[in-house]
Amino acid sequence: MGNDSSNQMWGGRFSAGPDAIMEAINASIGFDQRMAAQDIAGSRAHAAMLAATGILSDSDAEAIRKGLLTVLSEIEGGTFQFSTALEDIHMNVEARLKEIIGEPAGRLHTGRSRNDQVATDFKLWVRDQFDAAIEGLQALIRALLAQAEAGADWVMPGFTHLQTAQPVTWGHHMMAYVEMFGRDVGRFRDARARMNECPLGAAALAGTSFPIDRHMTAQALGFDRPAANSLDAVSDRDFALEFLADASICAMHLSRFAEELVIWSSAQFRFVTLSDRFSTGSSIMPQKKNPDAAELIRAKIGRIFGANVALMTVMKGLPLAYSKDMQEDKEQVFDAADNLMLALAAMEGMVRDMSANRESLAAAAGSGFSTATDLADWLVRVLNMPFRDAHHVTGTLVALAEKKGCDLPDLTLGDMQSVHAEITDDVFGVLGVENSVASRTSYGGTAPEQVRAQIARWKEVLG
Repeated sequence: MGNDSSNQMWGGRFSAGPDAIMEAINASIGFDQRMAAQDIAGSRAHAAMLAATGILSDSDAEAIRKGLLTVLSEIEGGTFQFSTALEDIHMNVEARLKEIIGEPAGRLHTGRSRNDQVATDFKLWVRDQFDAAIEGLQALIRALLAQAEAGADWVMPGFTHLQTAQPVTWGHHMMAYVEMFGRDVGRFRDARARMNECPLGAAALAGTSFPIDRHMTAQALGFDRPAANSLDAVSDRDFALEFLADASICAMHLSRFAEELVIWSSAQFRFVTLSDRFSTGSSIMPQKKNPDAAELIRAKIGRIFGANVALMTVMKGLPLAYSKDMQEDKEQVFDAADNLMLALAAMEGMVRDMSANRESLAAAAGSGFSTATDLADWLVRVLNMPFRDAHHVTGTLVALAEKKGCDLPDLTLGDMQSVHAEITDDVFGVLGVENSVASRTSYGGTAPEQVRAQIARWKEVLG
């Protein structure tokens, strides 16, 4: 194929030919500039260690230290000129450092490679995201605890298959999500502890012949220890994969809750009223108030789960140690982290602002024969009936109530005795929804006293 045809296929952007294509595919500065602060922190720790071990003179180390602070202030101030020709954040910083301090800048890279440098920078960035996610989850848990405390004894329907099952309390339902998001906190903490080993000093893949002190740089950067194998240190991206896996599970929990909020805020349910701050109006239907924030949270799982699958796919065929494929690790993680934090913040805002409609919840709690299990339990407990027989008797009574167009508590004692003669007036004591929830006193049950005990436990955990 001739050169002209090739240029047409590349399109206007790449009309300069192969050099432009190579620069575009090879450069990462468009996204890895987000790691500037981490890159400079790593370089400062490395330079201080080189001076402490006598590899670098104190004067050169001091020039590097001051120069790096100047570069950082330029980046933070928005005056730094990023260059695609310099490929990545590491080379951009080093080139600017050389402009500022001259020849000592060339000594900074002694005893390290871009391979261990990028692994360190990326680890530092992801570690910050673990901390941010934990903080965001704790804020959301606190918002849920406030909702649970306000409605610890408010009755509502509990569902299985999205059909009325047994009455529960609003507080109990809120606390279910506290447990979910609490596990997410645990996962993020576990992964953070596991990833907190420093790759710096692994160099390209085999370590270095310079007498570096890897424990010093690890400590300076807040790592627990240096990574123990140089091949693994530069080729490991488990920390990013664990962040994405944990973020995917967390986003799934957020999506489940968002789905409930969409349903609950509908005119058919009216369980909750979402604030105007987290809803939008319709462009054509003036009566509408759409739960857009909840719907967008529900959609975030697609992006976050997609990032997880994408990075797993990038990593799955790579031999040790570093391969350029690994440059494709960052954009996925950056996008997932941004969207997870946005979803957490939006959900916290919605939970803090929403109001549960106690009357609607109570009315729904008593519908759909929700106390049928209480009736069956009463037959077992009081009449010593085998549970399977009690289940059959209760089913017959439900069918009778359905035929009469009423609920179980509305049946007369005569109606009940027509099905089973030994039923007494005492049965009506268990058929109200308030009695039902109050009776569920087993550990982790929906009784208000149990709900309040769990709220107290979580408050203690959060401190």
